Amino acid sequence: MPKDAAVEEFAGLVRALKARDGRSYEALGRRLSVSASTLHRYCSGATVPEEFAVVDRLARLCGADEEERRALEAAWTRADDARRPPTPEPRAESAPGSEPAPERRPEPEPGPDPAPTPGPELDLTPGPERQTAPGPRAEPSPDPQPHPAPELDPVHARASGLPSERRRRRWGWPGVVGGALAVVVTVALGAVLLPGKAPGRPAAPPAPLTWTVASDLWENGCGHTYLVRRTPPPPPEAADARSWAAAQGAVDGGKTLVRVSVQGKGTAAVVLQALHVRVVERSAPLPWTAYRLDDGCGGAVTPRRFEVDLDRPRPVARARDGYDASGQEGRTIPAVAFPYAVSVGEPEELLVSAGTAGCDCRWYLELEWSSEGRRGTVRIGDEDGAPFRTSGAKGRPVYGYDSVGRAWITGEESGQGG
Repeated sequence: MPKDAAVEEFAGLVRALKARDGRSYEALGRRLSVSASTLHRYCSGATVPEEFAVVDRLARLCGADEEERRALEAAWTRADDARRPPTPEPRAESAPGSEPAPERRPEPEPGPDPAPTPGPELDLTPGPERQTAPGPRAEPSPDPQPHPAPELDPVHARASGLPSERRRRRWGWPGVVGGALAVVVTVALGAVLLPGKAPGRPAAPPAPLTWTVASDLWENGCGHTYLVRRTPPPPPEAADARSWAAAQGAVDGGKTLVRVSVQGKGTAAVVLQALHVRVVERSAPLPWTAYRLDDGCGGAVTPRRFEVDLDRPRPVARARDGYDASGQEGRTIPAVAFPYAVSVGEPEELLVSAGTAGCDCRWYLELEWSSEGRRGTVRIGDEDGAPFRTSGAKGRPVYGYDSVGRAWITGEESGQGG
C-alpha cells in the first residue's frame, strides 16, 4: 500500500470513530489526555500517533467492538510504518537470549602493563565486569552483585512477529519489566475492581448503552448567569461558553442546565428505569459577583425537562412537560416517563434543570438501566467526568454587558435586575 494511502486509511477510521461519538474535538481530547488540535491532526492524517494506546482508548470510548479495534490497530501499524524511515538490517542474527556481540576494536599497542579495553556499555545496572579485549582478568569483588534479569521483550516480540521497539511503542509501556508488572497488577486487581467479578464467576459484560453530556447550556439558548471572582472579559457566543467560563474559573449561578443524550449500542433495546440526583458536597454559596450572559432572544419552545431542587435534603429529578408556542394554538410536549426504551436507532435526550439558592453544591446524575435480564447504573458528570457545580446567586450584585458601551453595567442599568 502506498505511504499516503496507508496514512489516509488510518485517518479515515479515526474520523469515523469521532463522528460516531458526536463530541467535539475538545471534549474527546480531554477524555484522551490530548489537545483538541492533536486529535484533529490524527483525524486529518497530518500526524500518526506514536503509540496505539491513545487510539485504542478512543476506540473504546466511542464504543468500537473487538473486530473494529483489531482493524484499527492494523491500519495504525501500516500508517506508522509509512511515516518512519526504514530500519537498517542487523549485521548478524543473535541466538535467543544471547547478548549482542561487542563492537570489534583494534588491538592496543604493546606496552607495559596494558589496561583492558572497555567494550560498549550494554548493561547499565551494576554487575560483574566484562572483558572485550585481551588483558589481565579483573578480580571478582568480594560481594559480587547478581546479574540483572534477562530482558523478556525480544522473546515476546519474536512470538508476535514485531520488533521489541514496536511492542513498547504500541502500548506505551516504558519497558518490558514495567509491562510485565502492569499485567500482574491488572490480573491481581481484576477480581476486586471489575464489576460483578468474583472467584469462579466471569466478569459482568459492559453496559449496553452510551451517552454524551453537555453542561454549559443557556436557558432556551438565550442566556446564562455565572458567578465570577473578578471582572471578566466581554461575554462569548453561546457555543464558546464552556471555554470562556473555564478561563475565568466561573461557576453556574443559581441554575445549571445539563443535556444527556442516551442511546443503545447493540440491537437489543435498553430500558431507562429512573434518573437520580446525588449531591456529593455542600457548602455556603460563593460570595462572588453574578454576570449575566444574554443574547436578548426569546425562545418560542420550552423543552420538556427534569427539574431538580438542590436545596432539598434529598433532591429528586421531577419530569415536567414542555410547551411549543410557535403555532397559532400552541401544544404541550409530554414529559419523559420512566421506564423509557432507547436503542441505536432511537436515542433520547434528557434535559435536567438543577437550581439552588442556598448552597454551593457539587452533584452527579445516576441513570438506572436494564436490558436482556441485566441491570446497572451509570454515573454522569460533566464533560470532564467531574461533578456538576451550582452555587446560589441570591443577593449577589448582578451585571449585564452593554455591547454599545462595551462594558459591564449593573443589573438596574441593564434592566435585568437581581
